[in-house]
Amino acid sequence: MKIAGLDIGTTGCKLTVFNETGEYLGKAYRDYPVRRQVSGHEIDISTMMESVYAVIEEMASQYPDIAGIGVTSFGETFVMTDSEGHPLHNAMLYTDPRGAEECEELIEKLGADHIANITGLRPHEMYSISKLMWIKKHRPEVYMAAKRVHLIEDFVVWHLTHKAQIDYSLASRTMAFDIRALTWSHDIFEAAGIDKALMSEPVPTGTSAGTVTEEAAQKTGLSRECIIVSVSHDQVAAAVGAGAFDGSVAVDGAGTVECLTPIFDSLPDIEVISKGFFSVVPYVVPGKYVAYAFSYTGGALIQWAMETFGKGETYDSMEAAYGKDEPTGLLILPHFAGAATPYMDTGSKGAILGLTTGTTAADIYRAAMEGVAYEMRVNYDAIKASGIRFRKLNATGGGARSKVWMQMKADMLDLPITALKTSDAGTVGSAMLTGLATGLFKDLPDAAVHMVREMETYYPRAEMHEKYMKIYERYQRVYHAVRPLM
Repeated sequence: MKIAGLDIGTTGCKLTVFNETGEYLGKAYRDYPVRRQVSGHEIDISTMMESVYAVIEEMASQYPDIAGIGVTSFGETFVMTDSEGHPLHNAMLYTDPRGAEECEELIEKLGADHIANITGLRPHEMYSISKLMWIKKHRPEVYMAAKRVHLIEDFVVWHLTHKAQIDYSLASRTMAFDIRALTWSHDIFEAAGIDKALMSEPVPTGTSAGTVTEEAAQKTGLSRECIIVSVSHDQVAAAVGAGAFDGSVAVDGAGTVECLTPIFDSLPDIEVISKGFFSVVPYVVPGKYVAYAFSYTGGALIQWAMETFGKGETYDSMEAAYGKDEPTGLLILPHFAGAATPYMDTGSKGAILGLTTGTTAADIYRAAMEGVAYEMRVNYDAIKASGIRFRKLNATGGGARSKVWMQMKADMLDLPITALKTSDAGTVGSAMLTGLATGLFKDLPDAAVHMVREMETYYPRAEMHEKYMKIYERYQRVYHAVRPLM
């Protein structure tokens, strides 16, 4: 018996297979193009679905006894389809500029605070509802022909099972989901002028959609008994895969994007959350919520520093070349792809301050690590008043393998950080919830025993924390100093 996690990202999808004891067996990956123009950022959903079928077929040919597949995906992006599930347009990504005017219309009708109180989101055009309004206004023929609206997770689930359901966490990325009542918001759909009946049925994270259809089985090679599970938004899946189930522990997603994911044991202070553009999302454990605090350039900035300044070096050699366990004193504002929380300022630019003729490539590489960690501290301070209580972090992603970076974060946040073995917590979380749905695991802690592997815990050092905090006092002013100039 095998279980699998299907993780659908913006530019590619992967299916990872595990055995009944939680051991990794294999992975298949396919990428697909994204079209970015000034007027819009789009993805061809049909091409994406072909890639999904391809990765499932590749793994099913090797492991024909796959008993269940959990589906997780990136958020916000949606597609309108006909009754047969055929897309009626290219899907708009969250970065697509369309929908800004429509978002303002919603705010004028309902008020930003009211929207945030319902949805747990500070209003922004990235979310699905504003872009649905744009389609109705500018492409009425598409809206009139549509029979369903799918986000990515429920689009894939529907094509595999013909069941139209979406889990609570992904539904919340529409900015039209009531996070208290756990249902679509009548107020928001009415104000938006969008037919709520087009949406899939909201269900708890980790709900089975049933077995695959005959058509899907023929396309993929899966058994007709294979269960498909509506898992979650990818960040929620990653939190599950990191073994974080209550407010005592948060997740450091040290991937291309740096994401701090705290868990709340009850609904947090929405006013505090909204000020920092943090999202409140229903979690897999009933009554609990998660929030997202993130930087667009986490590991991406480290990779940039390596490729730009570390010619011929390895990551290990660049870390070793710095040669001392001290802060660099440089200040790198890591907004190389804009600023995420708590600013949500896509126009912000990166900056490197403090350079001299004695500055080395290793200095800049180390300072890039520091910049991401300082930005993480900014987010930690901004969300602290919302009711967080975590006293440790579980770290996932490729960055969790850097001992230097892990120790730096522990020192800067003054919290212990446990690096986890998996670099892909999203697919692990998907597989864990699939194991629950198939009866392989009895509960989440049991799934974690089988699938969450710890490597090493890094503890904060008081003297280093003090040194970093002195520099952090200056770092907190960098964004406000640089932004008016750039």
